Amino acid sequence: MRHRRAGRKFGRNPKHQRALLRGLASALFLTERDAEFEPNPPKVKGRIITTVHKAKEVRPLVEKCITIAKKSLAAEQAAEQFAPRAERNSEPWKQWRNSEQWQQWNAAIAPAVAGRRRCRVLLGDKVAVRVLFDVVAERFMDRPGGYTRIVRLAKPRLGDAGAQAILEFVGVRDRVIQRSQKPAFEEAPAGEPVSA
Repeated sequence: MRHRRAGRKFGRNPKHQRALLRGLASALFLTERDAEFEPNPPKVKGRIITTVHKAKEVRPLVEKCITIAKKSLAAEQAAEQFAPRAERNSEPWKQWRNSEQWQQWNAAIAPAVAGRRRCRVLLGDKVAVRVLFDVVAERFMDRPGGYTRIVRLAKPRLGDAGAQAILEFVGVRDRVIQRSQKPAFEEAPAGEPVSA
């Protein structure tokens, strides 16, 4: 019996499993960065291609990171009202640093800092965390959940014929469903036969 044994092993030990999921999640966030002059830029922003099982396994990790980032952005916005207006290490900044306003700012910004550190532990990549907080989280501020989608590909992977899927962010390439119009039939006046 495998009661309460959630998750897939992928033929790896637990550390290797975590490293695999961490790498896939980081790769998905890194596709959103500005990689114009890099040697290997992503083909499509916000999308990676992997196997169906790996995509299903990494999806909760990606969504958890986005939720943490959204909550942290709310804390950063709340801390803006207490933020210093002076240049760092200047005399007004030093006075602000010793004031009660600094303590209020520190208390307000603490959840944001903790959120960044938590995402850094989950993803293992500083650049991916920066992209997550600066680009991805702002896009999903109004969305309560369901930030990614998995689309199965018809073509299996070359080599082992594994089922492939696309893991991508929602909201960028959404299809717009257009309903067909109901045909309008002309009604014949009463008493006249309808011609065919």
